[in-house]
Amino acid sequence: MKTSIALIGFMGTGKTAVGKILAEKLGKEFFELDALIEKKAGKSIPAIFRDEGETAFRELEISVTREVSTCKNAVIACGGGIVLNKINIDRLKQECVIVCLAASPGVILKRTSADKDGRPLLAVADRARQVKDLMNYRRPYYEHSADITINTSRLKLDTVARRIIEKVKEHESNG
Repeated sequence: MKTSIALIGFMGTGKTAVGKILAEKLGKEFFELDALIEKKAGKSIPAIFRDEGETAFRELEISVTREVSTCKNAVIACGGGIVLNKINIDRLKQECVIVCLAASPGVILKRTSADKDGRPLLAVADRARQVKDLMNYRRPYYEHSADITINTSRLKLDTVARRIIEKVKEHESNG
């Protein structure tokens, strides 16, 4: 039986905030991949994108995913683009139930509006168009990767965490 949960989904869907609550409720260790990437690189994600480009960031992401994917009893909040490299999902699936958090483009724009500098992929003139384009491109990856999907658009963080716990129990009993 898998003992960890990996949260995937587009930026602004609540992976980190829900992940912390979920880990606390379940008594599991919490890992946030973006924070681990920043620690390993010794710089912020925007600085990695600016100085070395997205490819270098994705290579760091693969490396950090390899390190945490074998952890037991963990909740792992993944970056929004984790699904772009199949190797990441294959590694996570070995020990984790993969839960995709989803939200509408409007909700994502609202949730990410205060964090313009921390989201390199949204550093564009037309953020609404960029969100829709990225979401459309990534949707099949999220759908293919997820064991469970929960829309967080109209839910409180605590409610999302409770739903994940319920759905993971159902998933495991059906598995």
